[in-house]
Amino acid sequence: MVVYASLYPFTGWRVQGVSPLAFLQAPLPQYWTGFDVVSNLLGYAPLGFLLSVAMLRSDGRRWVWAVAFGVPTLLSLGVETLQNYLPMRVPSNVDLVLNSAGAALGASCAWALERLGALRHWSQFRADWFEPTAHGGLVLLALWPLSLLYPLSVPFGLGQVWDRLESGLVELLDETPFLTWLPIRLEAPDPLSPLAEAFCIGLCLLSPLLMGYAEMRSIGRRAVFLLMLFLCAFGAAGLSATLTYGPAHAWAWVNPQTFLGMGAALLAGLLMLGLTRRLCTVVMLLTLAVSLTLLNLAPDSPYFAQSLEVWEQGRFIRFHGVSQWLGWLWPFAALIFGMRLLARTPAAAEPPH
Repeated sequence: MVVYASLYPFTGWRVQGVSPLAFLQAPLPQYWTGFDVVSNLLGYAPLGFLLSVAMLRSDGRRWVWAVAFGVPTLLSLGVETLQNYLPMRVPSNVDLVLNSAGAALGASCAWALERLGALRHWSQFRADWFEPTAHGGLVLLALWPLSLLYPLSVPFGLGQVWDRLESGLVELLDETPFLTWLPIRLEAPDPLSPLAEAFCIGLCLLSPLLMGYAEMRSIGRRAVFLLMLFLCAFGAAGLSATLTYGPAHAWAWVNPQTFLGMGAALLAGLLMLGLTRRLCTVVMLLTLAVSLTLLNLAPDSPYFAQSLEVWEQGRFIRFHGVSQWLGWLWPFAALIFGMRLLARTPAAAEPPH
């Protein structure tokens, strides 16, 4: 993410004829904004934090600061140097210092949490709440709220890729005989009806819910996870609308279809609290397949296309691609994960207690 934010838009590479490291001795910039300072400081904090946690959990305590501070600093030095060759980017020694300070801040937070016993408590919490083999599912569940930040034509409707994939393939294969092989839609598809949209919203919420159910072995913990997932979904969708339309329209996406879909998903989630791990995975795969089919058969509205222009041209332009790719790929990664989990889960798995 930091590489994407530092080198976007990855076009127009050229050689300026100056030393790539000349920015290290350049005077301090005269113009800067609070957003630039905060983004450069906090942008590297998660990297320093995660590297520090990784070293602490792998018996590499002697090298915590060398790795958690040194690796982000070298990464920042590398991307700042590469910015010399991009016309829209300006390397800055202040950015390098702020990035290093952010990494140190993240590493300090990890060290403090370790001293307070938080990492040990997390390990115990993970052992109590999740199956011992829960790895990929937890990563996908952690990425799911981030994938909702990019504007979606249907609330929580991840994986709507066919329109852009079709236009990209047409452009790529233009003036070639392979263009006739594409299954191009000759007529504009009909938009989803309100009932179909509500059905799709419900399925899109059930997918991560059932993924979490499959990694838990207690009905009580599943019920808590159900509540937390719905709160997280509301928060992520509201934040996305805030970033796109402004704080006054944070809840513009909430309409009767959304209420109906969320209500149906909540009721279905309560009814499926007692499903076995294997059955949760099977139903998750079915919800993903049906929701992806519905979403990719439906067109984007013109109003939604205008909202994308606001997002992609605003101050978050350096990050929109990351969240966009997450929104496109998350359902397909969940499909692969579900099929792999289904292949190794015993058919006679016990229901949660």
